[in-house]
Amino acid sequence: MALHTATAVIDLEALSNNYRLIRTLSPNAKVLAVLKANGYGHGLELIAKALPNADAFGVARIDEALALRAAGVVKPIVLLEGFFDQEDIDTLAANNLQTIVHNEQQLAAIVNANLDAPLKVWLKIDTGMHRLGINPEQITDFYQALSQSKNVQQPIVLMSHLGCADDKANTATTQQITLFDELTANLPLEKSLANSAGVLLWPESHYQWIRPGLLLYGVSPLSTDAGIDGISPVMTLQSSLIAVREIAAGAAVGYGGNWISEKNTRIGVVAIGYGDGYPRHAPNGTPVLINGRRVPLIGRVSMDMITVDLGAESEDNVGDIATLWGKGLAVEEVAVFATTIPYELLCNITRRVHIQLAK
Repeated sequence: MALHTATAVIDLEALSNNYRLIRTLSPNAKVLAVLKANGYGHGLELIAKALPNADAFGVARIDEALALRAAGVVKPIVLLEGFFDQEDIDTLAANNLQTIVHNEQQLAAIVNANLDAPLKVWLKIDTGMHRLGINPEQITDFYQALSQSKNVQQPIVLMSHLGCADDKANTATTQQITLFDELTANLPLEKSLANSAGVLLWPESHYQWIRPGLLLYGVSPLSTDAGIDGISPVMTLQSSLIAVREIAAGAAVGYGGNWISEKNTRIGVVAIGYGDGYPRHAPNGTPVLINGRRVPLIGRVSMDMITVDLGAESEDNVGDIATLWGKGLAVEEVAVFATTIPYELLCNITRRVHIQLAK
């Protein structure tokens, strides 16, 4: 049956296979599966329930964690940005949520709280990315305060984040790993450093916990290679042709008329646009897959529609399925055309895109 609106087809078998591959790459580490931004656009609760063997889940915001709890997810959940307000602490405790601590305000809020049960805490250290994390010289003070607090479940976990792990030639990652080792050498605690790229390229960064995100969803996190053997995309974004038209040479298509046909041809209109999360800045020539062949995007992306050049001899019909990315057309390639990254394309999927399980 043809699709009539934008649909993200989610392949849970691919997700499971990707998870198993990640486990083989780091067999001795526990997995904190990263589900932030609505499971990278795949559906937060859906993905969580499809990963029963994950050791914990990572989210960015407290509302994501609460949505998982409301959906019946009982596994450990870690707030990767920590909590933002003092009053959040009671919510963390009531819902058995774990938190990262990366600044003085969070530390003070936890130590001074009046809790019935202690919180599980991950202490984040800045090893060179300079985004979140305490400074190296603060480790002793933070560790002592956390280890002595009745509000903190012992032991804590130590973590940092890699800023350049997708590039094997960049020496920054080696420097971060070395510094992390030096700073934590005398602390017999579980440690976590590796993101998806770290899992693939830096086995020395695996420690006791790995934190795969993009790789779980079958997409490469690497800057130089769009394909990783053994993984497959979990999301295939599709819609359908809602019009097929013949146009003459010299005809302009779309807003602003920025694409003009050089010859007589047939064009197709696909029911998807930036209102669904398809990138508005995708240029002419961005590939779309229709009936097993690649056809070029033409004209500006509209809120609800895109147009493609089907070719003068094409036999495509209204109702035929168009694949924007996923199986048969890598999201990494579409991201290159749109001068962005696959993370953004996946996370920009909007609410009106239907989520449908692959059959």
